[in-house]
Amino acid sequence: MADAEVTDQAAELVERVAAIDIAKASGMVCMRLPHPSREGRRTHEVWNVPASTIGILELGDRLVCQGVTRVVMEATGAYWKPFFFLLEARGLDCWLVNAREVKNVPGRPKTDKLDAVWLAKLTERGMLRPSFVPPKPVRQLRDLTRMRTVLIRERSRHKQRVERLKLYDAQLGTTLSEPVPRWFDYLRRHYMSLTRSG
Repeated sequence: MADAEVTDQAAELVERVAAIDIAKASGMVCMRLPHPSREGRRTHEVWNVPASTIGILELGDRLVCQGVTRVVMEATGAYWKPFFFLLEARGLDCWLVNAREVKNVPGRPKTDKLDAVWLAKLTERGMLRPSFVPPKPVRQLRDLTRMRTVLIRERSRHKQRVERLKLYDAQLGTTLSEPVPRWFDYLRRHYMSLTRSG
């Protein structure tokens, strides 16, 4: 649905914008563009996009074809991440804005559709600031660091579980200070010998 609206062109900072009101399973998109035939008028189109990879990539293609220069979305839990990262990879300038800033502007509507239109209007007039989203190399480094931390915790947890088995009482003749692969190899051979003899 495309609607036309008269606006003051001098007050607008961004000519072609899109805003996404993100929910768990979908996103309501509002795209605001200059009217093709009437000077000083703007049109907006609002539609729903599924929060699937294919749906978001199709959205990115559509926005690029329309010449959209900025895509803005509210920070909604972690639901914004697929939209942000996939549209960013498509080459669009994505902004994540704090929902508190959008709510503090007077006149904010309450439905998803009106919320997307409101977000687009605030964006084109330059009334929003983007939140910090680290660049891709920093995000990748963070992911690797977090994975390393998880793996170290898991390793420690497994070592502690083995210690709890009270293997010292089993008199295996080794200690946990030895390298783990050698220790587990000894344990395997010991159990094999017990099963053969018993």
